[in-house]
Amino acid sequence: MEQQEFPQYYPQAGWTEHDPNEILQSALNCSELAMKKAGAKKDDIAGIGITNQRETTVAWDKVSGEPLCRAIVWLDLRTAETAAKLSSSGGKDRFRPKTGLPISTYFSAVKMRWMLDHVAEVKKAADEERCCFGTIESWLIYKLSGGTAGGVHVTDVSNASRYMLMNISTCKWDETVCRQIGISTSCLPSIKSNSEIYAHVKNVSYLEGLPISGALGDQHAALLGHACLDVGTSKNTYGTGCFMLLNTGFDPVPSKQGLLTTVGYKLSPEDKTTYALEGSVACAGRVVQWLRDNLGIIASSKEVEILANKVEDTGGLTLIPAFSGLFAPHWRDDARAVAVGMTLYTSKEHMCRAALESTAFQAVDIMEAMKQDTGLRLVDMRVDGGMTVNNLLMQMQADALGMPVLRSKMAEATALGAALAAGLSVGFYHNKESVRAMIEKAGGYEVFNSTTSTAARQKMQSRWKDALKRSFELAKYDPNYKDEEKPKALKKPRFVKVSTIKPEQNGLNLQVKVIKPLGPIKIESGRLWKCTFSPIFELY
Repeated sequence: MEQQEFPQYYPQAGWTEHDPNEILQSALNCSELAMKKAGAKKDDIAGIGITNQRETTVAWDKVSGEPLCRAIVWLDLRTAETAAKLSSSGGKDRFRPKTGLPISTYFSAVKMRWMLDHVAEVKKAADEERCCFGTIESWLIYKLSGGTAGGVHVTDVSNASRYMLMNISTCKWDETVCRQIGISTSCLPSIKSNSEIYAHVKNVSYLEGLPISGALGDQHAALLGHACLDVGTSKNTYGTGCFMLLNTGFDPVPSKQGLLTTVGYKLSPEDKTTYALEGSVACAGRVVQWLRDNLGIIASSKEVEILANKVEDTGGLTLIPAFSGLFAPHWRDDARAVAVGMTLYTSKEHMCRAALESTAFQAVDIMEAMKQDTGLRLVDMRVDGGMTVNNLLMQMQADALGMPVLRSKMAEATALGAALAAGLSVGFYHNKESVRAMIEKAGGYEVFNSTTSTAARQKMQSRWKDALKRSFELAKYDPNYKDEEKPKALKKPRFVKVSTIKPEQNGLNLQVKVIKPLGPIKIESGRLWKCTFSPIFELY
């Protein structure tokens, strides 16, 4: 094992960027050093698997083979106005029936659209049909397979499902959605399964000729790496963000509770696609980083558990870490972080405990949504990721959920999932069941059981939900947040009866003459919630 931190760039408030070449170099450095540690040569390697941070989007020039700008990271908020414009006609769920995803700053297509609108080099390259878009695994495969000297432009189906451009049922780019967002399919990679030989490495001496034979987005890799092979099995990965996936089988399950319908994995070109429901949290480990880097409360991440253990509870403090808005199941990019219930008694120890508690309760919100969407009785949650070394957090998670939390003794479930996918396509593994045997060989799971009563858990959840509501709409005080394109929603629906409907020529507005109790009114695009061509309109 080898790891290397690479720079994070924050050019403006709410913006987060990566340098694609620095990511490439760190991957090469780590692979070389890991091989040296193991005393391995390329002849000892059967295949290469890649797992990556999803949605982070790269644009590069197919002529030069170099990035056209820095990559826009998954949690970047600069695309709020772009997302609002896309939502203004048809609402934020206009693409959900096809893609399984709501319109959000989160997904790759919105980042691509922003680049086309704001980065001259990207727009020019797209006009000249030399622009390549892709997520990190796509960029790495392209460069490892030769770049301008024959490099392939591909993505795997799990990453493609996060573009907001792929039809979730056919696993192909949806021409209509691409056209409506304004993304040319000529800029997009070919969609492949998670386990097949995409290309062979070129121009990297210690990897030369090796097959690149597996790729999955990190959360999908962890689903596989936890052996979540049966319907109803779930995993939660705790990293910078927090990501929970639930195996729903061979049919995509539309969510009514704010979750994402996504691909789980597809383990050969001929294999059936396994689908999943996902809930994504923007800030989990990043909250600990904030305590360390911004507030200086702790000197290292390990200290958060030490300090949090010095107090029995949060002292009434509830922290809502909506630094980048709220993702699933709330989808409120107008939310901002709040600390509720502070008194003069509140200490840094309480703040550390509240930070850990916030991660646990965000996971509870997602688990409850999964139960409602599927009707399944979920009995445990399998966990991995950097934060799972924190025993206090794991116990808090079990207590908040009221169910066992299973921590794998093989901590890098994402790497295991990528290795399994890579090994399957080259015959190193015979079937996906091999992962169960590998987990058992590594020692299985450490179990954290719930120790709280139902009444105590409900009281904690009520406190959390109260604080959560207080975080809504606070973005209006953020000078970098642009909300002009969004419809101004009323708190409760208002029903009106109309006599005539007259569309304007531009097709964006409707003139509605209301019989009672108002006179003629104008409903702007996006404020008309439902229209079934009956004389009743429901307005928000």
